[in-house]
Amino acid sequence: MNIRTIVSQYKWSFTFTLFLILAEAGLAILFPLIIGFAIDDALVQNYQGSIYLGILGFTSLVVGAGRRFFDTHFYAKIFKQLSIELHEQLVEASISTKTARLRMLTEIIEFFENNIPQIITNGISLIGTLFILFTLNLTIFGICLGIVLLIILVYSLTGNRTYEYNKSYNNELEQQVHVIEQKNAQLFSNHINHLMRWNIKLSNLETFNFSIVWMVMMGALVYSIIISTNSNTAQHGAIFAIIMYVFQFMENALTLPLFYQQWLRLVEIFDRFKQL
Repeated sequence: MNIRTIVSQYKWSFTFTLFLILAEAGLAILFPLIIGFAIDDALVQNYQGSIYLGILGFTSLVVGAGRRFFDTHFYAKIFKQLSIELHEQLVEASISTKTARLRMLTEIIEFFENNIPQIITNGISLIGTLFILFTLNLTIFGICLGIVLLIILVYSLTGNRTYEYNKSYNNELEQQVHVIEQKNAQLFSNHINHLMRWNIKLSNLETFNFSIVWMVMMGALVYSIIISTNSNTAQHGAIFAIIMYVFQFMENALTLPLFYQQWLRLVEIFDRFKQL
């Protein structure tokens, strides 16, 4: 079982949901810009921008709701098939291992259904935001690009450690049902302590990474507000759009590393499944 096999087996369904994700992401990135136009139009008693904003909102609703409806049925079908395959492959394994692997399979399906759309949406939004900031203010664009490079550096340096922590956590998780069957309070307490130890290590590492990136981003947000409002020629809508795009950039730049952490966990799970 691996990602390539899953995607190739359902390539047309994945293609369709990917198309909807891209459409939804493309619409989402237009919101700050259209809101800025609506503000400028409203200031001169022109409501054309507001009409465009309403159309954009309705279109986003239709595309987003359609994608979620399709994904719910699609990934339920995948989970059913993979669960049967996994059960057949683990016929000689212990009940404890089977239970843990089924839980891990649930994590994989949930990642595809819930996180992959967000990853694609946030990735497109991040690239689109950088491009728009490049056209609006070159200085702010440079600052945001530097933040992206910082994030890549910080999380690449800690990627191997994240993988190893997840490996240790999953090793302990596969013993859970076996430990429960022993009906030994001390043994169960030790098991929970081990699980929490690895969970805390993962959380502490993420907190450290997040704190570094957050401090730099807050400085960038404050600075972008200062330099964008100091321009005498900028319209109110343009200033609002710049600040919104910087804020949107921060949200995307902070979220994508969290998905990267989850992806590393899934890589470890797939490596575990390859040993079957």
